[in-house]
Formats: sequence, C-alpha cells, structure tokens
Amino acid sequence: MEKIITYENLRSFAYVNDNVCKRPIKGIVLSFFGLGGNEMYAEETDDGRFYADNGILFVIPYYNPWAWMNRQAVAYTDEIIDVLFKKYSLPESTPIVSTGGSMGGLSALVYTRYAARTPAACITNCPVCDAVFHYTERPDLPRTFYSALFGYEGTLENALKQISPLHLTEEMPRIPYVVYHCDEDRAVNITLHSEKFVSAMTELDHEVKFTVCHGRGHCNLTDELEADYRRRAVEAVASRS
Repeated sequence: MEKIITYENLRSFAYVNDNVCKRPIKGIVLSFFGLGGNEMYAEETDDGRFYADNGILFVIPYYNPWAWMNRQAVAYTDEIIDVLFKKYSLPESTPIVSTGGSMGGLSALVYTRYAARTPAACITNCPVCDAVFHYTERPDLPRTFYSALFGYEGTLENALKQISPLHLTEEMPRIPYVVYHCDEDRAVNITLHSEKFVSAMTELDHEVKFTVCHGRGHCNLTDELEADYRRRAVEAVASRS
C-alpha cells in the first residue's frame, strides 16, 4: 500500500509538539507507549511543552496498541519521521532519541535496531527485554504477541526473537542506552528483563547506564528519576546537534 501520512493529516497518526517548539529544531524525541495505549492528544502534553522549550520535537506515534514494535510499527514510525524531516528540511544529521516504558521500552530498544535513521540514543523505563519469556509471563500477553507477529514466517519463538531486545543484543547499534527499572515491578520482572539485558549488552561492550528505582512498581519512577529521564534525552540531543 502507498504511504498516506502527510504533514496535513499527521495529527491523525501521531502527537507532535511542533506548534510550540522553539526554533531552530535541534532534534527529535520519540516516545513509544505501553501495551494497550490508544490515547490521542488534542492539546499539548507536559512532556511536549518541556521538550518544546528545549527546541526538540516530541513525537508519540499512534501505532497499534498491541504492536510490540513489529515490522509495521517500525515502518509507521519511519514514515512519521520522514514527514517531519521533509516539513522542516531537517539535515540527516538531526539526532533522534528513542524512548518509552514497558512495551514502549521494548519498542524504543527494538526501533534502534530496525529504524531507517538510527537513533542517537535510547532511554527506557521498565522495558520488556525478553519477549520470548514475556509471552509466558502473564495470561493477557499471548494474544497480543500473536496479533503483532501474525504473518511472520517460521516459528512463533523465532518471530518473538525478532522483536526481543535480549535476543538482538549482537545486532544493536553502538549508541548510548539508558535503562531504568523499578524493583517492585510485578508486570515486567526486573531480574528477568532489564538485568539480563544490561548484563548481555555490557558483555558486548555497549554503553549502558542502568538505574534501579527502589520501592516502586511498574514504570512508577520517582519525580527525581522522571526528571533525570527527560534530562538525559535532552543531553543526548545536545551531544549530537
């Protein structure tokens, strides 16, 4: 099918803070939502205003709520980025930072592997890192993975590995990665996801910063760590712009 996203219809496909973003545009921060997310934004978000004040386009792609950064979600996100690069005549050196929590954390990581324009950095909150294990971790998950991967060739396990950060470590780009995880997370086990992923990435000499948020549940960072999360995204853009 032909590409249909244009700047004129962009807000049907993504939230973008460009109406309030300071110029010149220094970079783009992508924010991928968690499983089941389907909210659309008619007004500017707090994060949108924050990044706008720093001259950064903040983008929330409205991909499939059960996407798990499958092939369609990658292409969908690439198409949105293409529209913004064309609209604002952005140079190809413009940095992109990939961020998200939970399924969005997996998405942020996996997107760095498959994106048409490789992000300059990746920042995640309680990310799903082992999709093969996560398929069995909760009873609500198998239907979502089957939906996302229907049409992939081969076995389900092999398809899951194609969207599993832990199984993609040897293919991940050489960019900075920042991982936050709450140690009281009951939805995405810190030991079986982030700790395993960070260990595997470290063994491969990737640049990874791992921060444990103590006494908090799934994606519930403290205010201090939320601020640190946003600060690192701004710094990642500044280091490349």
